[in-house]
Amino acid sequence: MWTVVYMANTKQDAENLKNMLTEEGFLVKVKPISKSNEEGICEVLVPRSEVEEAHSILMQRGY
Repeated sequence: MWTVVYMANTKQDAENLKNMLTEEGFLVKVKPISKSNEEGICEVLVPRSEVEEAHSILMQRGY
C-alpha cells in the first residue's frame, strides 16, 4: 500500500523530492492531483512500511 508523505506544489518539486528520496534508498511514486494540469499539485508517495523513515528524511532536509 502506498502512502502520501508530501504534497508538492509543482511536478518539478515532486520530481526533485522523488530523486532525493530514491537516493536515500526509498521506493517513490509521484501522482499528479489534477489530470488536466501537468504543473499542478502532486502527491509524493512511498510504501506504508517506509513512511516514518521518509518523514524523518524530509524533516532533516527542511521539508
